[in-house]
Amino acid sequence: MTTPPPGCPAHAPSEADAFAETAVPLSGPRFQTDPVALYREMRREHGPVVPVTLPGGLPAWLVVGYRELHQVTSDPVLFSRDSELWNQWERVPADWPLLPMIGRRQPSILYTVGERHTRRARMVSDALEAVDPFELKRYAEQFADGLIDTFCTRGETDIVSQYAMLLPVRVLAKIYGIPDTQGPGLVTALNDMIDGRERALAGQQHVVRTVTELLDAKRTVPGQDVASRMLADADASGPDGFDTEDVLQDLMVMMAAGHQPTADWIGNTLRLMLTDDRFTASLSGGRHSVAEAMNEVLWEDTPSQNVAGRWAARDTRLGGRAVAAGDLLLLGLAAANGDPQVRTDASVLTGGNNAFLSFGHGEHRCPFPAQETAEVIARTAVEVLLDRLPDIDLAVPADALVRRPSPWLRGLSALPVTFTPTPALAL
Repeated sequence: MTTPPPGCPAHAPSEADAFAETAVPLSGPRFQTDPVALYREMRREHGPVVPVTLPGGLPAWLVVGYRELHQVTSDPVLFSRDSELWNQWERVPADWPLLPMIGRRQPSILYTVGERHTRRARMVSDALEAVDPFELKRYAEQFADGLIDTFCTRGETDIVSQYAMLLPVRVLAKIYGIPDTQGPGLVTALNDMIDGRERALAGQQHVVRTVTELLDAKRTVPGQDVASRMLADADASGPDGFDTEDVLQDLMVMMAAGHQPTADWIGNTLRLMLTDDRFTASLSGGRHSVAEAMNEVLWEDTPSQNVAGRWAARDTRLGGRAVAAGDLLLLGLAAANGDPQVRTDASVLTGGNNAFLSFGHGEHRCPFPAQETAEVIARTAVEVLLDRLPDIDLAVPADALVRRPSPWLRGLSALPVTFTPTPALAL
């Protein structure tokens, strides 16, 4: 047996002990309170590739360097999306809370590699690209107005729970073909699933039931929706193509990736515009600042903070670390965006620079039509709110705002605001 390379988080007991002594738990309040400082400390103490532990003490590497993250996502052969490669599966319990995020033998697009992934990504992109952009914006405006109607006469509300958390999934349900009535239940289930805590598996099961019912209905009566188009493409893909289970898995991924990050994009953008001097002066000055604020959020406060993951196909080195075959690498998107080697002065506005890694990079990055869909929903949500409630203001000190307890997605637990009461449009 050969001696494992220094720094490997698995294999030899002495190596594991050394790893455990330096590893950073991927949990704790600092991911809520001050992740920027936390990532800065990680980078200073460990370099661009940080040893971390997941629930249950499972080891992984968190890639916080921009160039290193670019390297990992640009080489799908060396840093594979095939989770079967993980050298820790024998230690993963059946009720592990991160199983919805780091799955084994999952036939979704997230874990498909090679030419099959390329074909699958094309099927997803084609189904989303066929959505009429004017219809998408109209749905977003309708749901935004409807939600604002429920609180605009009160003069106060929580933007997160009463607006941002309710809007994206309702728009996505509309274009996917899901009945509007199932939107509220999906919000809770998706949030539980993505946060990776005790209710993660129950949330995943709820989403599975919802999407299964959707596909059963669209098999019987197809419509002009994303689910029907994906089923038709799967049927036309031939015996070596895709089946209903593949479509189910991909719709679940699209729903999870499309809802919660978009909800957090809305909340984080409004927080920035209400608390940052660079934007508060322009709140009533026109819509041009909305797009700029949304871009800054993707650099400074990206909803997708850390993403799992990639697995090393063989022993290699990355950022000065010896990475063993089968090691898990987590993508530290937020940390990489703040890498001082690429963003030397975080106080300066990016001016529309979109070199952030918030949507990933390489062949497994978020498909462009999905990114466009999220952007339309988020921008419409912010613009409609500011049009309807132009004097909206934060109801608590900015430093009193609390983030959800998740190292994966960065979003607010609440965003309480006040405004001049206005009549509901539906009245």
